[in-house]
Amino acid sequence: MKVAIVHDWLNQMGGAEEVLETLVNMFPGAPVYTAIYWAEGMPAAYRQWDIRTTWMDHLPGIYQHHQPYLLLYPLAFDGLVLEGYDLVISNKSAFCHGVRTPPGTCHICYCLTPTRFVWNLDGYVQSEQVGRAAQTLVKPFVPWMQRWERAAAARTDFMVAISTEVQDRVGRYYGRESTVVHPPVDTGRFASAENRADGDYFLIVSRLIPYKRIDLAVQAFTQLGLPLWIGGEGRDRARLEAMAGPNVRFLGYVPDEDLPSLMAGCRAFVFPGLEDFGLTPVQAMAAGRPVIAYAGGGALDTVVEGVTGTFFHKRTPESLAAAVEKWDEGAFDPETIRAHARQFDTELFKARFQALVREKVRGS
Repeated sequence: MKVAIVHDWLNQMGGAEEVLETLVNMFPGAPVYTAIYWAEGMPAAYRQWDIRTTWMDHLPGIYQHHQPYLLLYPLAFDGLVLEGYDLVISNKSAFCHGVRTPPGTCHICYCLTPTRFVWNLDGYVQSEQVGRAAQTLVKPFVPWMQRWERAAAARTDFMVAISTEVQDRVGRYYGRESTVVHPPVDTGRFASAENRADGDYFLIVSRLIPYKRIDLAVQAFTQLGLPLWIGGEGRDRARLEAMAGPNVRFLGYVPDEDLPSLMAGCRAFVFPGLEDFGLTPVQAMAAGRPVIAYAGGGALDTVVEGVTGTFFHKRTPESLAAAVEKWDEGAFDPETIRAHARQFDTELFKARFQALVREKVRGS
């Protein structure tokens, strides 16, 4: 079976790229089609892949600043015709599901999310701090992009959503049914981690960008005076540090090899954002640690109230602080939490996705 994988852009690491790595592992030798590829900014292992870019790869400054070119991505993918394949998998958070496939090719779209700025421009502008000029330029094109997105989604043969939250959006925005297959998490790497000796801290690990709402946690824990450690880098770091009390510690970039023990040593993992799925809470649970999460998005699929963690229900520092004050660390069993996390393991993702492929692709 000849397989091709499609990905929006390869210029930064995130959850979408972790899914992509698993798909490449599942279908070795499959070419990866993408709008742009910044080799120096991505893991060295990617240079062993067969990566094929569009004409957008030659646009000035696009590797470091891909967002100003958002209006061009539909054109790039719409003009990409993938012939000679039995299966095309689009790993979509933006526009890559718009590639065209001939009759006889099965196109499975793994939908990480319907494109955020197309369907929630005001929220995207606020969370990403998009400038007024960019807002003015993009806004008139939103109705066109919504029509394009619906038409592109209609061309796919099957849609798979990463969570019930995304499944709901796929139905609402695209008018399509979808199957939920949760993203892969290497739970074994975290389950074997040993606790840190200095483990009297609450923990966040995240890119420090506005929509992650790390500010809620910084304000809540500054108010409470409890130790909060924050791992990660991003453009929001200076703003967050300015509002943080002395009990909030910024760790900067955390190497992959250090992450399991950091997770295993925390009192609880704090997840204040509204995410499509959220890999880090599952990683923390795989390490046996409970999660304090905002009650929305993918966290509703992964966190079980009173068993693997607890929720706060308003996106305010006060709501989060109240949940932390009620926190009873002794009410949670690490082995129960680890067992729950295993249902999101990479090997189970592979089995579920391969079963879907066998069902949908004739002769696979």
